[in-house]
This record gives sequence, structure tokens and C-alpha cells, in this order.
Amino acid sequence: MEPYVYILIALGALVAAFLAVVLIRTLRFTPRPPYKAEEDSPEFDRDGAIEALRELVKCRTVSYYNREQEDDGEFEKLALLFPRLYPAFSRTCTLTRFPGRALLFKWEGESHASPAVMMSHYDVVPVSESDWTHPPFDAEIEGDVIYGRGTLDTKVTLNAAVYAANTLIERGFVPKNDIYFAFSGSEEINGEGAPSIVKYFEENNINPSIVLDEGGAVTSRVFPGVKDDCAFIGIAEKGHIDLEYKVKSAGGHASAPIPNSPIALLSEACCRIEKRPFPIHKTKPALEMFDTLGRHSSFLYRMIFSNLWCFGWVIRLICDKRGGDLNAMLRTTVAFTQASGSSTSNVIPPEATMVTNIRLNPADTVEGAMEYIRGIIDNDRVELTALRGTNPSRISVSKCEAFDNVATAVVSTWRGVIVSPYLMMQCSDSRHWGKISDRVYRFSAMDLTSEERKTIHGNDEHIRIDCALRAVEFYIRLLRMY
Repeated sequence: MEPYVYILIALGALVAAFLAVVLIRTLRFTPRPPYKAEEDSPEFDRDGAIEALRELVKCRTVSYYNREQEDDGEFEKLALLFPRLYPAFSRTCTLTRFPGRALLFKWEGESHASPAVMMSHYDVVPVSESDWTHPPFDAEIEGDVIYGRGTLDTKVTLNAAVYAANTLIERGFVPKNDIYFAFSGSEEINGEGAPSIVKYFEENNINPSIVLDEGGAVTSRVFPGVKDDCAFIGIAEKGHIDLEYKVKSAGGHASAPIPNSPIALLSEACCRIEKRPFPIHKTKPALEMFDTLGRHSSFLYRMIFSNLWCFGWVIRLICDKRGGDLNAMLRTTVAFTQASGSSTSNVIPPEATMVTNIRLNPADTVEGAMEYIRGIIDNDRVELTALRGTNPSRISVSKCEAFDNVATAVVSTWRGVIVSPYLMMQCSDSRHWGKISDRVYRFSAMDLTSEERKTIHGNDEHIRIDCALRAVEFYIRLLRMY
């Protein structure tokens, strides 16, 4: 037999072995047993819960980086609503105030050993009222929908957590452990509210067994090949940098331009960055999401996600071609958001700038990302300045009782959903709690359509009444576990 025949036989055996491994891994990549749902349906005053939410929305708690634009009276107005909207809660829970208009309520339990923390923020982003079809602070109801700034982000979760506690207190429930309710009035401007509360916990050696803040939600058709509704619980969040690029020159009249003007150099830098994205890093949040949802996917995607050791290039190709959520989950992203040059059309600018918003993968840092960008641009005339930035959060554990409790409350409230860890792309106050806990989770207790998600920080922000009521149900179930 000719030697090449032996080579072909060996190659054929290798290919067969490869295909057998891929097929076996795919066939074994099946869904894990789901979390067991509670069968009861919590009862509470549903009309009262909706009216309480509307009262919160009517407070114009808009935060600005320029404090002179803020109305402190509106923030105080909301704080003073608690005794009227949540009387049992206000009688039972002690309130401590902190800088950043932060409110910390303590519901004392039978034990102080394993306290829980329920987070939210009650400040909101500014609005352009003329672009709304409903007044943003009137909390008008049309059909089954409440319109208003903060209905989704995040007065709904503040109201849900407190209304749930108020309901349980009225029924004589006493938690096994202390439960804290930490509400910041400066989250939207990265204020000192949450850091002040975390510092208080550090100084008093209070070690929370769980911290729950805004984050993922119940959504549909957001993962390749999965048709069922999914509930995403963030176990980490990306960091961010607002990075300024500046080029200076002698300026001059536009009638006699010279090469390498500031805008030309910035344009070259922009193109270089677009063509060389940050490398992909498959970190724990992404891998756990792939391992969870990939098992519920179609056969082709199951083959990919169960064999990333050989099909990682497929994921990279999808990310490079499509961008979007999957790409953002796996790499540091760069979005060009601002640019400025000359104040008139016939003058070469003596200085031009552009700004990018960079969202940092958990494997990257502020310093490392800036060094990567500097290397791509490779031009000393382009000055880089981090206007503001923060490193990615600590990654929380997901194989523990705290995560299981959140997941159980989720599947009990939204029957049939698949619960998955994930990486939150946005920034929240929860990142500060990583200093003292590895059980910090990000889940906004809502089921949202893609259209509803788009109104967060946008015009005509709104929430379905049914969605707001389910949030209360979720918190009643979760609080009873503590």
C-alpha cells in the first residue's frame, strides 16, 4: 500500500474522531433542571401599589452634573412621601440619610448575621418635555400604561421593594435577617450616595449576604436560537471611560490649507480605532450565559456553544460583522459620541476634539484600554485625556444561595422563563458594593419589550401596569426568603 494511503487513512480517522467529539459534546449539551417555582400568588393592594408609584413619578427628581440646575425641594418632597405611601414600612424601619441624597432604611430582623440589601435610585435623567406625548411628570395613565420619567429607571423597583415590605409588615411578617433598603438620589450623575452607604457598611462591619440592584430583565428572542423568554441577572458590569482626543495646530485660513490639520488627524485616528477593535475576552459572565442559554438553543448553536474550543472563531466572526449585544458582551467597545472643531466654516481650527464612550470588558482596565488606544493611533499629536472613568466591577458568584433565591423569585413570578447570569453593559451604583460583597446582582424586576426598553432615558418612558404589579410580587417573594 502506498504511503499516501496511510496518510489519508490517518487524516480520515482524525476527522472522524473530531466529528465524534463535537457531536457527543453537542448531544450532551442539554438544559439543566429549572429552578422550582413557588405555587402561591401573593396578595396585596394592587391599586395602592400603582398609586404609590405614580406619586413617586410626579416628583421631578432630575439630577444634573451642574447642581445649580437641580431642585432639592423635589428630592425632599419624594423622601417625605414615605410615611403616607408606606405607613407600616415607615413606622417599622429606621431611616439614615447620607450625602448624595441617599436614604438607607433598616428593617430589623431576628438576626444581624446575614443582612440583605435592596437597592434602587430615585433620581432621573433630564427630559425634553416638548418631545413627549404625555407630560413626563404627571404619571398619566392611558389604557394599561403609565407614562412618566422614572417609571422604568428606576422608581418602579423602589416602589416595588418598599410596597412589598410594607405589605409584609402589615401582615406581621418579621424577616429572619436584617434587610436594608438603599436608595440613592444621585446615581445618574455618578454621585456620592451609594459610596457613602457602602462606607457606612464598611465602618460598621456589616457584611451583606446579598445586594440586589437594577440591571437585567425578562426579555424574549435576545439570544441566538432561543425562543423562550429569558431572565438575565447581572453578576458583573462593564467599566467605562469617556475619553477625549485633542489635536492642536496654528490654525489658519481655509483658503490655504496644509496637510495634517486637526480634524484630518482625528479622522485618521477614528478610522484606525474602528478597524482594530479590542480583542475578545470570554470572561465568566459571558461563559456562564453561553453555558446556560446555549443549552436551550437550536442544534447548530448548541454545537457552537458546546464546542467553543474549536468554534470560537465563529463567535468572533459574528461579533466583527454584526456588533450589537453579543459583541459588547465579549469585548471592550468604543463608541464615537462627540466632536468639535472650528466655530466658523472658513477657519482651520487651532484645536479640534472628539470624545468616545468606552465600555470596558471585565478583562480590561482604564489604564490598559487607554494604552491600547494610544498604540492604535500611534501619533503623538493626538492627546488623550480620560474625562471620567471607572474599572469594571467585581464579578459575583452565581453558584450560591443568594443567586438561587433571586432566580427562584424570578421563575415564581414569570413562569417558564430561563434564568441566566450575564454581563451588564451599563453602569450602576451596584459596582460600589463589590468592595464588601461577592454577591451583588443586577436585575430589574420587569418583563420588557424591545420597544419599552428603548424609552429608558428616552422620550415617552412608560411602563405597563401589569409589569409594575409583577415587580411587587417579585419582591414579596424575595423578601420572604430573608
